[in-house]
Amino acid sequence: MTQIYWENIEEGNEITPLEKKPTTQDLAKWAGASGDFNPLHYEDTFAKTQHMEGPIVHGQLKRAWLAQMLTDWIGEYGDLLKFSCQFRAVDYPCVMKDLFESTGDDNPLMCKGKVTKKYTDDGKNCLDCDIWIENAKGESGTLGKATVALPSKG
Repeated sequence: MTQIYWENIEEGNEITPLEKKPTTQDLAKWAGASGDFNPLHYEDTFAKTQHMEGPIVHGQLKRAWLAQMLTDWIGEYGDLLKFSCQFRAVDYPCVMKDLFESTGDDNPLMCKGKVTKKYTDDGKNCLDCDIWIENAKGESGTLGKATVALPSKG
């Protein structure tokens, strides 16, 4: 993992994006790990009775991906100080043909972000960031904000 430093970041810089291609199998695994067994996330028939196209990605899984994007980006010596997000639209997993190959909506969900403010606070080198997840159409239904602290080179 590459470490980024305070001196190398400016307002407007993009956060290194994180690509995700969730499958319904991934959603079933998340349900087991998180205890969120709402059938809306893994049963096609039930999801359609709720006026969805099919199962939807768990909001908390998308939240975890945004946190992963940030912690991957800031590196081992960066700190995630504040983090929040809102779920304003649903996202759908890739369609599973079988356990080994996904087909259909194979377009990834992209976790993205941008530095909106660079400042020091109480001796910490802080960055405020806007973060979001985009679907294949470029629509952002999960939006958030974060503050991170980076180490200095000096």
